[in-house]
Amino acid sequence: MAVIGVPHFCNDAGVARIRIGVGEFQCMGASPPHDHPHVFLDMGRDDEIICPYCSTVYARASNLSPEESDPPGCLASAAS
Repeated sequence: MAVIGVPHFCNDAGVARIRIGVGEFQCMGASPPHDHPHVFLDMGRDDEIICPYCSTVYARASNLSPEESDPPGCLASAAS
């Protein structure tokens, strides 16, 4: 299944680092109703970025598809 739009990731497990297969996405903190403002993050040429709201470190992993995360289950949605 292809992701359409901007993927949204959440950190319900409260881990320090989430590996993802995309460089542009939105962090929403935790799943609603405990989410923070959904902030667009763009890694550009970097391999990591820190969410300014929840301090989750997102690391780009070329072996993951846009629908995958490590730990699994962090993709919340792919909003258009």
